[in-house]
Amino acid sequence: MKNTLCGYALILLLTCSCTSPPRGITPVSGFELERYLGTWHEIARLDHSFERGLGPVSAEYSMRPDGGVKVLNRGFNAETRQWEDAEGKAYFVRNPDQGYLKVSFFGPFYGAYIIFELDPDYRYAFISGPNKDYLWLLARNPEVPETLIKHFVARAKALGFETDKLIFPNQG
Repeated sequence: MKNTLCGYALILLLTCSCTSPPRGITPVSGFELERYLGTWHEIARLDHSFERGLGPVSAEYSMRPDGGVKVLNRGFNAETRQWEDAEGKAYFVRNPDQGYLKVSFFGPFYGAYIIFELDPDYRYAFISGPNKDYLWLLARNPEVPETLIKHFVARAKALGFETDKLIFPNQG
């Protein structure tokens, strides 16, 4: 019984820690979900197995009936020559005016989704996950000015992300 409780405690601890922001990453305030909904294009990311080989990649955010956010990620796999979709759900961790959500694509397990920079007109967003192994630059358009990419790389590097490992998926 004691081992079972320790196992549950460990699972709870791991689940909770996955929704915490990484050190030095602060969610934006004044966030307006309604303005964030819609389609975003992935301009840059750190590589992970769940997105490996995909490009172009997009994310579609819409409201769920329960008040959460439906997340539909879509990317083209050049090797199989097929589109791949992943549907998830997201909920605010603290307040709805903070760009700080938890997202799940796998049942009860959630990971942090932290918007740490957001264009005032909601044209681009810098996103972190639960640690500095997760990083994205999303934009409303599949092409962005080089100045934005340079700003993203400089900001991410200053925050401790491994920007030399960034991937810039083909959006064509």
